[in-house]
Amino acid sequence: MNRTALLLSLAKKKILILDGAMGTMIQRFKLNEEDFRTPELANHPKPLKGNNDLLSLSRPDVIKSIHAAYLEVGADIIETNTFSGTSIAQEDYALQHLAYEINFQSAKIAREVADEFTAKNPDKPRFVAGALGPTNKTASLSPDVNDPGYRAITFDQLSEAYKEQVRGLLDGGSDILLVETIFDTLNAKAALFAIQEVFEERSIPLNPEEGGIPIMISGTITDASGRTLSGQTTEAFLISVSHVPLFSVGLNCALGAKELRPYLKVMADNAPFLVSAYPNAGLPNEFGQYDQGANEMAGQIEEFLKEGYVNILGGCCGTTPEHIAAIAKAAEKYAPRKVEIVTAENE
Repeated sequence: MNRTALLLSLAKKKILILDGAMGTMIQRFKLNEEDFRTPELANHPKPLKGNNDLLSLSRPDVIKSIHAAYLEVGADIIETNTFSGTSIAQEDYALQHLAYEINFQSAKIAREVADEFTAKNPDKPRFVAGALGPTNKTASLSPDVNDPGYRAITFDQLSEAYKEQVRGLLDGGSDILLVETIFDTLNAKAALFAIQEVFEERSIPLNPEEGGIPIMISGTITDASGRTLSGQTTEAFLISVSHVPLFSVGLNCALGAKELRPYLKVMADNAPFLVSAYPNAGLPNEFGQYDQGANEMAGQIEEFLKEGYVNILGGCCGTTPEHIAAIAKAAEKYAPRKVEIVTAENE
């Protein structure tokens, strides 16, 4: 059985566990500027500290240990360290030329660790999700309040950058492509368009049921209004991305599990795909830190499980292996949300 077929089969039997936050774990290492510099970047003129994706090149040992920590506590799927892996996001550091390499090496590291854990326990196969973040520019909103018609980026520019990222993630060994933390659905549509173009280039079927690479989509509800930053409700967001035969659709970031629940219900009630959720560890405190403990978060997530809302569960900002361990333990007691995975025949 190939890896896509294996993933689809597992998703029908159990709630899949996604990993937790990468940035939160990187902070624990207390890295300095030198940790972010490869020998080739020793004299790079811009500060690089904080460019976490770059650690896949400069400190792969750190990234590998974080992946291993999440797999150790039961994660079925680990995300590549590529949240800001587009040339657009890397432009802030004048490193846009490294975008492909960052994605390729990040996927390769995750693939190696996932394969190590699968080899140790073949009954629990592990998968790699190539993460495509939202970029730091939005196609729907103007960054200039005095010029509402202005856009800092075009759809075509986004699509080209995402294509480069997708190629790197696939070449490095990703099993899944995860377009995540979507605050502007037009950006997500550019990512989906890029994925479709690369799949066409490589003769990869778009539908996972036909052996294609599964595509996960995860949006972000930014506040209690229940809308994305670009103004869409959860249902509108779902409709906007449902033209692609997705593996899953869901929500992550911005809110804690308790606050996410009503929007997740809308997704669960309407999505013709699997539903994913990976909330933050509660809401941030006045210092921007996340205080919610693993057991409290797992208790709130258990409400999703009791209601049968989800198929895939993990954690976003502030979550650690402790949080994922508690979530995985809670999920063991529940069946996944029932859904007929969309195929070409039943669309």
